[in-house]
Amino acid sequence: MKQLVIATGNAHKLQEISDLLAPLGIDALSQAAFKVPEAAEPHCTFIENALAKARHAARLTGLPALADDSGICVEALGGAPGVISAIYAGEPRSDARNNQKLLEALRGVTDRRAHYHCALVLLRHADDPQPIIAEGQWHGVILDQARGEGGFGYDPLFLDPTLGRTVAEISTADKNRVSHRGKALQVLLQRLTALAA
Repeated sequence: MKQLVIATGNAHKLQEISDLLAPLGIDALSQAAFKVPEAAEPHCTFIENALAKARHAARLTGLPALADDSGICVEALGGAPGVISAIYAGEPRSDARNNQKLLEALRGVTDRRAHYHCALVLLRHADDPQPIIAEGQWHGVILDQARGEGGFGYDPLFLDPTLGRTVAEISTADKNRVSHRGKALQVLLQRLTALAA
C-alpha cells in the first residue's frame, strides 16, 4: 500500500497523520485533492463515524482510505463533548468558542479529568468487509485557562500531567509520540505488519 487517501478536511489532522505514515513510505493524500466532500458524521461513536468517512473516501477515489474520528471526552460531563468536539459550540466551527463553552461547562467543577480519544479505520477498498480498526487515548486534565501557542482544538486547555505541559506547549514530534492519534496509528501499523507477515 503505497498510496492512501486520508478522509479528513482538517489540515492539522492530515499533517499529523502524514508525518506518522512518512517513515513507512506511504504517500498520504488528502481527500480534498480528489474533490471529495466531507462525509456526514451522524453516529454517536467514534468508530462508526470513522468507518463512514473511510467508506465515503474509498468509494469516491477508488483508493484505500484511512479515516480518523477523534475528540475530547471529559469525565465530569459524561464523556462530552465526545464525537461533537469539533462543533461543540455550534457552526461555524471555532476552536475559541468550543474552548470557551468547555470552560463554562466546567466552572466550579473540581473533577477535571479528560482524555482525547481517536478511532482510526483503514479500508483497503470501499466494500472491504474487514476494516482495520485501531484506537488510542491520551489522558490528562482540563485547565481553567489556556496555555501555549501550538496545537489546535482543545490543546491549550489539555494538560498532560506526565509532561507538566499542555498539548499547545509541546513540539509536534512530542505530540505525535504520545498523542491519542499517535498511539492509534502505532496499533494500526502493528496490525498491518501482522497481516503482511
